[in-house]
Amino acid sequence: MHHQPYEIGRVDIRKSGERCKMLLGDLNGDGRLEMLLVQADGGIDDRYVPHQVCCLTAFDLDGELIWQVGTPDPDAGGPGSDYPAQIADWDGDGHNEVVCIMNKQFLVLDGRTGEVKYTHDLPGDEAHDCIILANLTGNKQKMDVILKDRYKTLWALDHEFNLLWKHEGNVGHFPWVYDIDADGKDEVMAGYDMLDHDGTLLWSCTNLEDHADCIWFGDVDGDGENEIVIGGSVTVMMDRYGNERWRYADSIESQHIALGKFCDGLTGLQIAGLDRIIRGDEHGKDGMFLLDCEGKELWKENRTTLGWLTIIEPVRGWDDSGLDYILAYRRGGGVLPSLVNGQMQTVAEFGKEGYALHADLCQTGKEQIIIYDANEAVIYSSSFTELKTVIQQRAKPQSKRLYSSTLYPGGEV
Repeated sequence: MHHQPYEIGRVDIRKSGERCKMLLGDLNGDGRLEMLLVQADGGIDDRYVPHQVCCLTAFDLDGELIWQVGTPDPDAGGPGSDYPAQIADWDGDGHNEVVCIMNKQFLVLDGRTGEVKYTHDLPGDEAHDCIILANLTGNKQKMDVILKDRYKTLWALDHEFNLLWKHEGNVGHFPWVYDIDADGKDEVMAGYDMLDHDGTLLWSCTNLEDHADCIWFGDVDGDGENEIVIGGSVTVMMDRYGNERWRYADSIESQHIALGKFCDGLTGLQIAGLDRIIRGDEHGKDGMFLLDCEGKELWKENRTTLGWLTIIEPVRGWDDSGLDYILAYRRGGGVLPSLVNGQMQTVAEFGKEGYALHADLCQTGKEQIIIYDANEAVIYSSSFTELKTVIQQRAKPQSKRLYSSTLYPGGEV
């Protein structure tokens, strides 16, 4: 079952500087995705103060540097929280832009050149924790945006940066937007609060402590309606009307969750989770678990190695199995990034330590996985493939998953 993935590319990214976060998107319109390395400011306590971007560096998959905005900072900040940058077709012109917050300004850059197309003032002094692109006004072509501070306030702005509404509450890390009532406008799951597109509170999850670490939408139980699964102090599933369907409390701290079809022969979707069992560098330990669609535990990892900072997310289309896998990285304790199946077996292990991301880089219908550190990015595939475009044309529109990049992966299935 366990096979060595193929290494199909290796890119030197040292010119982008230390502690970057990578985003993926077709920046130059050639049909392949490019890598954008985002560096954030240092000298702040990012538990309380949100980051801003200080340098952006774009590379293609062959390792050519396309453009750089800003200068790499040797004292750049680290990934203790999100960096405010995304790649998306912001203005509906068919080309991707880079949106980011630099020097207390919201910038929209041309993806091809890095030149500034639009500049907007922020609605609040600390409105730069992350960038959530949404459709709040019903115009699918021109994106609206939600900005937030670390933990308390959301600002919803239309495409022209007029303030639509503001919300104060326990907003969690990365609110997820989703049109749950099919009215053509996104609702906003902000922490434990479901807000309508106009900011009206529709419902709240009750009896939940701490804050929402990640949020997933999907038809978990196969009833044709989408549910919402939230990982926070516990893992909880709500229906779209705000009724709690179940909660899994047999974890110390549910840090990340991932929805997917990880097992054959089970109804609906499964929920993978990451339990942070013991915090702390010396003896820290975490472990993965898997739940069925009713919140019942299928298995729990009994970790024998130390390490407590694992990130997990689901990967679709890695191979021909028709099933999703759990991508687990930043594990620590000598455990390399790997793909794990619904039986808790490792199906692929990547021979490099670092941060991971995944995408169909060349529109082949299969996803590749990139593992990167400060020096290089290594691209892996389940079978030998070349990093060429299948069709010489503009890539498909940027997927919502790729323009909703966050340290706290949530999403929709």
